[in-house]
Amino acid sequence: MGFREQLAGRARAGLAIMAVVTAILYAIEAVNIATAGLLTLEFGIRPRDPSSLPDILTAPLVHDASSWSHLAANTLPLVVFGYLSFLAGVRQFVTAVAFSWIASGAGVWLFGGALYGPPTVTVGASGVIFGLFGFLLVRGFFNRSWGQVILAVVLFLAYGSVLLGALPSVGRGISWQAHLFGLVGGVLAAVVLRARARSAR
Repeated sequence: MGFREQLAGRARAGLAIMAVVTAILYAIEAVNIATAGLLTLEFGIRPRDPSSLPDILTAPLVHDASSWSHLAANTLPLVVFGYLSFLAGVRQFVTAVAFSWIASGAGVWLFGGALYGPPTVTVGASGVIFGLFGFLLVRGFFNRSWGQVILAVVLFLAYGSVLLGALPSVGRGISWQAHLFGLVGGVLAAVVLRARARSAR
């Protein structure tokens, strides 16, 4: 199989996977809205609560139950960044998602919410989105791939302003911790994948 055929196959698979992921997220949101936010309470991250550690694995699948706007805002960047990450291969995609997912959740659990006051609950895929974005921005420099660097520049010009969301106190109801640590996770994924590629030579 030639490179073009392989890339075309990845493109079709990437579209199919992101379509399935999107459908799952909207089905979960429908249940969450119908139950008045039950899934948020059960599966969202409660910072520094030991019983909420497993919620690191579930929080990105759940979105705010007050309206569809939270999930709607996350849908396009998730599909775009997820699809572009998948084009590099299944291993790269899975590694980028896993690092972003865990780093974002761990960051929220450790540093999220307020030290004083009522407990908060964090949900949403934005940490994973920031991680995939970070992965796409830096991988070309590690891989010394001009194509990936050019893509990173285009993505930065189109979406670079979202990086402001990783700054502290970006806005009420927005977890900058999820964004920042997800971004860090995506960069770490690029570093790890580059190190593996070097060791395999």
